[in-house]
Amino acid sequence: MNQEQTKQEHKLWTKDFVFVSAINFFLMLIMYLLMVTIGPFASEQFNAGASTAGLVSGIYIIGALVARFIAGAIVEKVGSKKILLIGLILYLITGALYFAAVNLPLMLLVRFFHGMGMGIGSTATGTIVAKILPPDRRGEGIGYYSMSAVLAAAIGPFLGILLTKYMSFNMIFVFCLVLAAIGLFMGLSLKNPASSVNAPVHTEKQKFGIWSFMEKSALPIALVTLIVALGYAGVLSFIMFYAQEIGLVTASSFFFLVYAIAVLISRPFTGRLLDLKGANVVVIPALILFSGGLFLLSTSSVNWMLLVSGILIGLGFGNFQSSAQAIAIKVADPHRLGLATSTYFIALDAGVGFGPYVLGLLVPTLGYAGMYKMLAAVIIVSLVLYILVHGIKEWKAAGEKTA
Repeated sequence: MNQEQTKQEHKLWTKDFVFVSAINFFLMLIMYLLMVTIGPFASEQFNAGASTAGLVSGIYIIGALVARFIAGAIVEKVGSKKILLIGLILYLITGALYFAAVNLPLMLLVRFFHGMGMGIGSTATGTIVAKILPPDRRGEGIGYYSMSAVLAAAIGPFLGILLTKYMSFNMIFVFCLVLAAIGLFMGLSLKNPASSVNAPVHTEKQKFGIWSFMEKSALPIALVTLIVALGYAGVLSFIMFYAQEIGLVTASSFFFLVYAIAVLISRPFTGRLLDLKGANVVVIPALILFSGGLFLLSTSSVNWMLLVSGILIGLGFGNFQSSAQAIAIKVADPHRLGLATSTYFIALDAGVGFGPYVLGLLVPTLGYAGMYKMLAAVIIVSLVLYILVHGIKEWKAAGEKTA
């Protein structure tokens, strides 16, 4: 009986783990799918200019950021399953309201609250996963879980472009609505994970302030994540423009495919390695690879160079992403897992969401190639920062264990 119980406690692929990962995949897939289609929709439907169409697309991220602050602060008090269901219901309702957005202000409002639904839902899924995973397999489990976001980032834009060729915008909205409904159905069937956390009930009252919305212990790795996400924002937002400039448009269409393959192949190994050897063994090489990938991208002149840079960036940023989330959860107290999760995602979303605007101001001066060279240097700075805020502590802890 004891052996059977121990086996169950170390089991990774439970029904709830699979469902939570699938829910996160649907949330992210809808986000990325609409990111590439909503701009053209706003332009066609409301005669929106390029900057306005960009606002329609980007206000979603602002809604998600606002929601993460709120959800992170209340998820442990209200319960992670309840917060997830609130997020999924909001996501479904606002997904249906796209049909009622008959003018630009209404569309902006719908996009903002749709982003809030995603922010609430994904904060809850991240918290639930942290709770249901066996502690000794948490890095591995989060690696698998975060692959749902990687797959969504690769499939979503491709699917969005494909659907616009064969479907009307209204049918695309229906498709997204069906995915959201499936996610809600899965959410309803989850067990409440609160009972599975062997942590003492926290009764200490805390003064209202910034730490009511963010986790202090997760802030150092969140700061590193913010800087690293800036590098990925440059790739995500400007790769197509850069590919047109250097005449590698065909290769660029496969860039995110090779990126996703690199992450999918490496993530199971790096997640397990993180659990066994610690974060430094994964994060330091990942940031070096990411910097190298950005530099190779900046010097690309033939197809293979662009695609190899995609592989290096996948191995680098893709594995840093899951490792940083695992670190944020590891350093936080059990009763603040929700805040730690939201703190990490706030930094990630802020870097990816606001990065394109900041970097766009530099493009006229540096050019795309110059911008990628600068970002390669920025990632090296983030590596130094990581070592200072977390790496040294981990080396010291490892030294004390072996002493």
